[in-house]
Amino acid sequence: MANEDTERTGGRAAKLRPLAMLVPYLLRRKAMLAAAGVALLLAAGATLAIPLAVRRMIDHGFSASDAATIDSYFLALCGVVAVLAAASSARYYFVTMIGERVVADLRAEVFSHLTRLGIDFFDAARSGELVSRLSADTTQLKAAAGSNVSIALRNLLLFVGAIGLMVATSPWLSLLVVAALPVVVLPLVAFGRRVRGRARAAQDALAEATAFATEAIGAVRIVKAFTAENRVAARFRDAAELAYRTARSTTAARALLTGFGIFVVFASMIIVLWSGAQDVLSGRMSPGTLGQFLFYAVLAAGALGELSQVWGEIANAAGSAERLSEILRETPSVRAPAQPVALPTRVRGAIAFEEVSFRYPEGERGAALTDISFQVAPGERVAIIGPSGAGKSTLFNLLLRFYDPSAGRVTLEGVDLRRLDPAALRDQIAIVPQDTTVFAATLAENLRFGRPDADDAALARAARAAHADEFIAGLPQGFDTLLGERGIALSGGQRQRVAIARALLREAPILLLDEATSALDSESEVAVQAALDTLMRGRTTLVIAHRLATILKADRILVLDDGRLVEEGTHETLILKNGLYARLARLQFRADAA
Repeated sequence: MANEDTERTGGRAAKLRPLAMLVPYLLRRKAMLAAAGVALLLAAGATLAIPLAVRRMIDHGFSASDAATIDSYFLALCGVVAVLAAASSARYYFVTMIGERVVADLRAEVFSHLTRLGIDFFDAARSGELVSRLSADTTQLKAAAGSNVSIALRNLLLFVGAIGLMVATSPWLSLLVVAALPVVVLPLVAFGRRVRGRARAAQDALAEATAFATEAIGAVRIVKAFTAENRVAARFRDAAELAYRTARSTTAARALLTGFGIFVVFASMIIVLWSGAQDVLSGRMSPGTLGQFLFYAVLAAGALGELSQVWGEIANAAGSAERLSEILRETPSVRAPAQPVALPTRVRGAIAFEEVSFRYPEGERGAALTDISFQVAPGERVAIIGPSGAGKSTLFNLLLRFYDPSAGRVTLEGVDLRRLDPAALRDQIAIVPQDTTVFAATLAENLRFGRPDADDAALARAARAAHADEFIAGLPQGFDTLLGERGIALSGGQRQRVAIARALLREAPILLLDEATSALDSESEVAVQAALDTLMRGRTTLVIAHRLATILKADRILVLDDGRLVEEGTHETLILKNGLYARLARLQFRADAA
């Protein structure tokens, strides 16, 4: 039996254990915690002092001869109320500021931790759900770290203090109250357990709805193009309805908990009041003592009722804390070694893949690369071609060390990438992706993304080299123009030229181009190709390419198929082999001719 009790107690503690994650954040604000603690004690002490003055007035203040005495009691009572008001105001300020400060620190740390996680984490996670955790869950914790904990502590002090003073006032009536406690407390604990489980489910349902809404809004053009507004709206409505039903279940459980607690508490008070009235009638107790006892009983009952409501809020916050803890417990799959090897001051860009094999962590796509070996000399231009899914982008992912090889190694300047700090490695690389990313910021901020210290002159040079200066001149505020979410203010070709200018500005010794001219018209492609030729000069360049014009300018061509390196050479030598490259080249010729 004792073991069962221990397990139940441990289970209850385990339910709230996720809230322990708030302790380090709270301890950073020791001065504010101390101030809130002092205000809390003063407010509780002042509240508990009021019944003493009430008893004195009832027993000694209602006669003409004691007029001066009653005046002094009322003056003292005014002083107590003034202390209570000032302490309550201070408590509210400090606990609210603690909550705001904790949630700001927590949001910053969770987001910072997210940015350090490996790409494999984001392959499996949904961005909308992560945003929900950063917003809704941290907001839930703000109340727990501030007002809810403060209310819980205040009411716990009032409850304990009131019970103690009730015992000092009338042990017999206190015994009746204590006998009723198990009837009140045990159901509250049981209900609280159910509330917490349902609260977690409600948060999960809300996160699911938020995740879908984020995806739908981000792809609003596709939604409209396929006239899918009604289907998308219906799906979100279903998700929102599920969140509502889950929240309704949680609210119903909490409402039942609150109603039950109020009924039991006040029914117990009525019984105690009746018993006390009998003692007053028999002369065993003065009216003032009964008034004092009842005042303390009301305080204790009110405190217990508040605790029952706050318990639900804290249990809800524990669910949010658990979800945030799941993120903070995630460890980066790619991290810097304890003692990273330092790269040379001037990186030349010698790259080697040595018997590299790789399978994505999910394992559903099979082997992405199998036994790949090749070298890239400093300053060499290498084109990588192959059918879709051949492994071209995977080569870039491994070179950027978004993942580590399953077998073999990738080296830069003869050093295994796993021995380098990933940040130091990526500082040596500029990339122009096919799916261009433009942030909801000014054009200048977008260009400086890879080089924050670049001055305005450098920005202008990069824009000219990328042939972006023409459309920039037509923007309302030039480089200070806000581009909107995902660069909505720009065309596809303009966004790609912004990406090229960003890579130019980075001035890295290694350049990765993933179909960098794919979104440009023929006239713009010629201009940008000239800029890329300048950019590639003296830099080690790997180009994922489909267009023959890009391939022909490469020093060497690597042909991938099904994750294997099947051909390697120049355009002429590969055409003579009449293999996969020759077939792809013929298809490209036909496409260009068309």
